[in-house]
Amino acid sequence: MTARFTGKTVLVTGGGTGIGRGIALAFAREGANVVVSGRRAEPLKETVALIEAAGGAGAAVTADVTDSRSVERLVEETVDRFGSLDVAVNNAGLFVPSAPVADIPEADFRQALDANVTGVFLSLKHEIAHMRAHGGGAVVNVSSNLGAHQRAAGLGAYVASKAALSALTRNAALDHIADGVRVNAVSPGKVDAPMSTLPGESPREKTERMRREMLTGRAARPEEIAAAVLYLASEDAASTVGADLVVDGGATA
Repeated sequence: MTARFTGKTVLVTGGGTGIGRGIALAFAREGANVVVSGRRAEPLKETVALIEAAGGAGAAVTADVTDSRSVERLVEETVDRFGSLDVAVNNAGLFVPSAPVADIPEADFRQALDANVTGVFLSLKHEIAHMRAHGGGAVVNVSSNLGAHQRAAGLGAYVASKAALSALTRNAALDHIADGVRVNAVSPGKVDAPMSTLPGESPREKTERMRREMLTGRAARPEEIAAAVLYLASEDAASTVGADLVVDGGATA
């Protein structure tokens, strides 16, 4: 096992479950101090317990990424806890119910934009402000293969929000590489995580559905998404700026 992030501090939003938890654990295994954030305290505590059980250092901070002061406080508490902010992974987001564009409730559309675009914008704003004042860093946004790469009937709100996030990522990369801050994105497809489970679907039913729907015959594991995130955050990707790395089992090939 390498230790690419020994002595580094990593912040993972939406780190309580699924992809975010997988990312947090992967960074901890490679030597990072990891702060996980989200709206609910209990899942964050569970992630930190898993980090510590594996011999890593972790901390949980409840925060709402759609509130600027909350994000500012999150960055401050991360730095207070571990002394720096070297890597930020903006994973927090949500999937709104499906409906044709003409039937999407306005509240659902605004919620998708608020969580998946404004929430990442506010995170970038405060994370980059700290990084550029302290020697630089790396940011990885978790987007989706739905959006800039692929569309799906009935998912207009989610698709629009993730397409905007992919564009925001690239513009932030252009704006801040001169500040020593690299910004990139990972765009997963279907992942074996709560967000990809249909209402009332059993694990067996989900496995069978993924076997039918995915070219690989299965959903991606959170660890596979984490591997892509760690690469983009590492010095191995020092010349990778504004990339949007799709990890979707060939769905958009």
